[in-house]
Amino acid sequence: MSTKRILFFAGLVFFGLCVCTKALAIDSELTRRTLRGLAGVHVMVEDLQPGFKEYAEKSGLSASQMERNVVSRIERSGIRVLRREIWLKTPGRPLLYININTHDNKFRFAYDAKVELRQIVAMEANPQVKTLAGTWSINMTGIAEIDELNVVGKNVAILVDRFISAYESANR
Repeated sequence: MSTKRILFFAGLVFFGLCVCTKALAIDSELTRRTLRGLAGVHVMVEDLQPGFKEYAEKSGLSASQMERNVVSRIERSGIRVLRREIWLKTPGRPLLYININTHDNKFRFAYDAKVELRQIVAMEANPQVKTLAGTWSINMTGIAEIDELNVVGKNVAILVDRFISAYESANR
């Protein structure tokens, strides 16, 4: 058996174990409190990985389409979406970051979709040091057949809805 096949099957086993829990999260009372008082969010969807991107675009799934869908979903919920120039001037620079990691073979993709709220935080030991860090996140793993990659976009929408729910619960 080739090294590539062994790595793929090891990846499938790992993702299969993760699928048992379906969605993994850092969504707790503490992390929800980091969403309190945010003026809105800037949305960024990371570009899809090359092998996945080729097949995904054939089924109408692209990073830019996903970003439009996420922005629309957030705006409909009443959460303000910050344009880049406004975001750069907003305290904390809240960024809703979406990333999809994939591993493929000829017939399917194992994927991990992550939705994370990142914002500027100060280090307790040295408050002059500030960095962009994830303060709330949720992810979902799964396996999608090549001809059904739209399931990945649907799962990103589910994760975005979980973010909206967390945001709303923190900002009642």
